[in-house]
Amino acid sequence: MSSLCRTLGRTLGRPTLADIALVCAADAVVGATFGAVAVAGGLPAWLPIAMSVLVFAGGAQIAAVGVLVAGGGVVAAVATGLALNTRLLPYSLAVSDVLDTGRWWTRLLGAHLVVDESVAFALRQDDARRRRAAYWLTGVSLFVCWNAAVVLGALVAGTLGNPDTFGLDAVFPAVMVALILPGLSGDRRLRTAAVLGALLAVAATPVLPAGLPLLLAPVALVVVLRKGSGDSAVLSDPFVPSDSVVLSDAVAPSDAAPIHPAPGSADPDPDPEPADR
Repeated sequence: MSSLCRTLGRTLGRPTLADIALVCAADAVVGATFGAVAVAGGLPAWLPIAMSVLVFAGGAQIAAVGVLVAGGGVVAAVATGLALNTRLLPYSLAVSDVLDTGRWWTRLLGAHLVVDESVAFALRQDDARRRRAAYWLTGVSLFVCWNAAVVLGALVAGTLGNPDTFGLDAVFPAVMVALILPGLSGDRRLRTAAVLGALLAVAATPVLPAGLPLLLAPVALVVVLRKGSGDSAVLSDPFVPSDSVVLSDAVAPSDAAPIHPAPGSADPDPDPEPADR
């Protein structure tokens, strides 16, 4: 074990190892809270534990269990979790070289460890060896810490009583807000979509079953991005007929096609006849 630690220390450096340990500690706190709130909210203890092992996606787990605790159906909970996990598809493409180990079972295991933190630490490295070490160390460490914390939280949930007494019912919304805030700092359109999506979800809460209002939020993203795409080039607008021709101001007059007179019409400027043939 000590030799492994020294090898990782030489490969990644102590600052990176310290950052990974700090992330694992923070995720363990969230995992313990997740397990405790899920069981205290009325779910069986095996559900958050099995979900953590088989799904291993903190944000999707929190969203899905939040829907179930609020009284929503299984379909709404699964759809919410799947919607959040769509971000893992581009993540997998970004670390495809790390997962390309040549053995199918290690690739399958590595795909299960694709989470925000493991991908982030891998992409920070500047060579393939460091990327692979950072990815696997972060993924395995998070898997162990997260699942151990969820088990601990589920086991002590019986001593908590009503989670509303401690304000734990607000944990899931608070964690979801913390997850999305960093992604809204640089794009005004995404901030607009987030606010509009929140308003849609809140407005639909009194009339739709629990869990379904959350699924309306992505509609705002589609509307905002569709509106923004209308400011791009004219030819990309689907409302412009496909046979329309748009001439650019950059086209030089010499590049334009010559204009031929219609058949039977007189030439407006005929060439002068030579004086002597």
